[in-house]
Amino acid sequence: MKQKLRHLIYFILLVVLDQITKYWARIKLQGDGPISIIPGVLKLQYHENTGAVWGIMTGKVEFLSVMSIILSVVLVFIYFKIPQKRRYLPIQILWIFIIAGAIGNSIDRFYLKYVVDFIYFELINFPIFNIADSYLTVSCILLLILGIFYYKEEDFDFVDGLFKKKRQNNREKNDSEQASESKENN
Repeated sequence: MKQKLRHLIYFILLVVLDQITKYWARIKLQGDGPISIIPGVLKLQYHENTGAVWGIMTGKVEFLSVMSIILSVVLVFIYFKIPQKRRYLPIQILWIFIIAGAIGNSIDRFYLKYVVDFIYFELINFPIFNIADSYLTVSCILLLILGIFYYKEEDFDFVDGLFKKKRQNNREKNDSEQASESKENN
């Protein structure tokens, strides 16, 4: 329980950090223009993204808002299914970052009708992004690395259990319904 409370605090701090940086970008960068951090390499530049990552589905804010809610619920559900063993602590923490990133961008979509992006790598002309996007991207990369080099296949049996249990319950329900129908027909 203490661990879940600690993770909740991490989550709140991550979302607050994301929202503070976006608020700063709206106030400072929108009004004063871009700030060059490393000339020709890294710049802070205000951008309103009405789509998803890299501007995909631009203008589909309502659809993306609904999808954000669904995704956030699924992410939280999976978080609570991650085993509470010390071995899974890295996954739990990375999952908190992923949930915080999803919620951070969802807050923008609901209240502003766009996501505030402001970090721009000029050198490679990378799409402008924000702190929440960083949470999502870095966490997914680290999960992939952990999945390849640290965890074994059997460590992810709990994921199979999420879906097998539901399928098994559905199968049992269908079997009992068919048995009932059989009795009625006879």
